[in-house]
Amino acid sequence: MPDLSAVLTKALGAREKRPGRTLLTGWFSFVDGEVTAGDALAERQVSASLTRAGLAHDTAWRPHFRPESLSLEAAEPAEYDTFVFACGPLHGRQLTDLHTRFARCRRIAVGVSVVDPADPAVTGFDQVLARDGRGIVPSLDLGAVPPVVGPALTYGRGEYGTRRRHGEVAAAVTGWIGEKDCARVETDTRLAVDDWRLCATADQFMALVGGFDLVVTTRLHGLVLALRAGTPVIAVDPVRGGAKVSAQAHVLRWPALLGAERLSPALLDRWWVWALSTDGTAAAARRARTMRVDGQSSSSLRTASLTGPVPEWRGGRKRLSRPAGPGR
Repeated sequence: MPDLSAVLTKALGAREKRPGRTLLTGWFSFVDGEVTAGDALAERQVSASLTRAGLAHDTAWRPHFRPESLSLEAAEPAEYDTFVFACGPLHGRQLTDLHTRFARCRRIAVGVSVVDPADPAVTGFDQVLARDGRGIVPSLDLGAVPPVVGPALTYGRGEYGTRRRHGEVAAAVTGWIGEKDCARVETDTRLAVDDWRLCATADQFMALVGGFDLVVTTRLHGLVLALRAGTPVIAVDPVRGGAKVSAQAHVLRWPALLGAERLSPALLDRWWVWALSTDGTAAAARRARTMRVDGQSSSSLRTASLTGPVPEWRGGRKRLSRPAGPGR
């Protein structure tokens, strides 16, 4: 679903007069309606979007649920420029009555289900941002909680000389992620037993990244270990021309990779959407399974190398000395 803040800003910016107040409603507003957990989360997300867009607004709640708040019946249409309906299906007399009562307002529906596109409850809106319906590509419901994201960044040790872009890349990534609707948990691959902020063991770090919805990293091990845990990654190589992060992304066939030269909010947004989609999470799960199988194969190969022919030197020439085994 498009960013509601941007949608509302664009929609209202086209109007001749300066936007007034917005009334936020939903099925949670009707006296004969109900308030679900999804409704409450949707109201919170839309309210936050309106605030980010700089739009003054009120929310109308069902009186029996929040008697101290504004009720739909008490809301005066003349005081509002815009009417937003959030969450739930668009049908029924309650909605057609609202279109009549708030006819002077610009009316927008967001995060809703469209059962019948020709229903007056639907056509009464100036703009509908639907979550599902006939002929509509489904989008994430507004009640979904924001993702938990682990930024794992490095400023490098100077080993890449003039090719280093660690500082500017980290600034660009943190500036971008600071604008995203997500729970951020700063993450470090370093281990320590004398610093409570860092994991003390590798297993603790794996447990940490395994609990994230997404990792955004400029670290090689941020990429590898997150994928090993089955967590989607947006990898950014902080070295001009590419270095170890790019190399590992190619080895792992992981597509969400950006170079320091191509870094932009638009490209980060593109991979953000993909990584948090079912395609992105499924791809990360496949990589984790592949890495476990490859790890087992590598372990078997290492074991074989310890029990197989051992090179040794005799008389200045290398020959193979085989350890004793069954049948020898």
